[in-house]
Amino acid sequence: MSNKPMLWTKDFIMVATSNFLLFISFYMLIVTLAIYAVDQFDASQSQAGLASSIFVLGAVLVRPIAGRIIDQVGKKNLLLVGLALFFVFMLFYFPVNNLAALLVIRFIHGFAFGISTTATSTIAADIIPIVRRGEGMGYFATSTNLAMAIGPFLGLYISQNFNNPMIFIATTVFAAVALIATVFLRVPKVDAVKVPIETQKGFHLSDFFEKTTIPIAILVATVGFVYSSILSFFSAYAAEINLVDAASFFFIMYAIFLVASRPFTGRLFDAKGENSVVYPSLLLFAVGLVILSQASVGISLLLAGAIVGVGFGTFQSSAQTIAVNKAARHRIGLATSTFFMFFDFGIGVGPFLLGFVLPFIGFRGLYIAMAAIVLLSIWIYYIVHGKKAAEQRRIKMESTEMKIS
Repeated sequence: MSNKPMLWTKDFIMVATSNFLLFISFYMLIVTLAIYAVDQFDASQSQAGLASSIFVLGAVLVRPIAGRIIDQVGKKNLLLVGLALFFVFMLFYFPVNNLAALLVIRFIHGFAFGISTTATSTIAADIIPIVRRGEGMGYFATSTNLAMAIGPFLGLYISQNFNNPMIFIATTVFAAVALIATVFLRVPKVDAVKVPIETQKGFHLSDFFEKTTIPIAILVATVGFVYSSILSFFSAYAAEINLVDAASFFFIMYAIFLVASRPFTGRLFDAKGENSVVYPSLLLFAVGLVILSQASVGISLLLAGAIVGVGFGTFQSSAQTIAVNKAARHRIGLATSTFFMFFDFGIGVGPFLLGFVLPFIGFRGLYIAMAAIVLLSIWIYYIVHGKKAAEQRRIKMESTEMKIS
């Protein structure tokens, strides 16, 4: 009989569900708002892109504040406030009748998203037993990864087969369900840590950023930048190589193989340490991008989706676990907000910068270049975390062996 503490509690399932509904709404809207802005308000391509991405800017700006105040106002209270705002601003999409109003709504909606997702990740880290954190955060991150796969697929399907309001109806329902589930959520209480009075005066970056998270967050921003090339340009690439039908299943393969690998990778993280998972996941991500760059038949596109799903999806959850594990428990909220701020920045700035490069190197060249950046990221990981993690694990194992002997 296993003595492991329980992972799949009611509260863990509810917070993971709320997180999934938030992210699926985000991805459904981000892939359809540009099209909506052009259709409804005759927006230019740059204005349409802004309508899609200004949401991310709102989320990035609010995360440091959310991480700073989460323990003061309470994790559940902050999540309820964020979800209530998210739901209310979903309703504002229905009567909007000009582009300027849409941009304002998107920006404030991004605030609500940033607050809510900072809270869900922090609550999850508190609910998961420490000895199963690698496994638990892996499963929790799957709620985000699945939304990454299902959201764009569902958003494009609805926009192609229904009227524009149906997107807003679906995401409003998701927001309502997430809010209702959170009302019944129980969050464990963490004893507050008193900060000496002299350190509380004035402005300190440490009040808004968790410094232990920044090294791994730099890597996350880099890998997020790479992943944005898939989010932003994959559909156009698939059209160029005449694989649009197969492309619709790329993210489905991504999700299936990610979920199938999750039990193995999460347990491996806890048993053998983060290096045993991060190095292979980055290598797989690079391999998936190379296959994507050379795709000429449907099966190669689907194979790329499967490998990218395991590689990128596993890396993201592992990096988030590293960020949480390195922070003091009372600063997990700040660690979470710092992690996602860097990740959002990478995802947000990627399409803008890559758009300048794309005309010169083409889609195939783009994905080869992205694979090279991921291979470079393996070295970055070794420098910012991997070398130290290997040394700490060696010391821990030697200490355990001495105790046994």
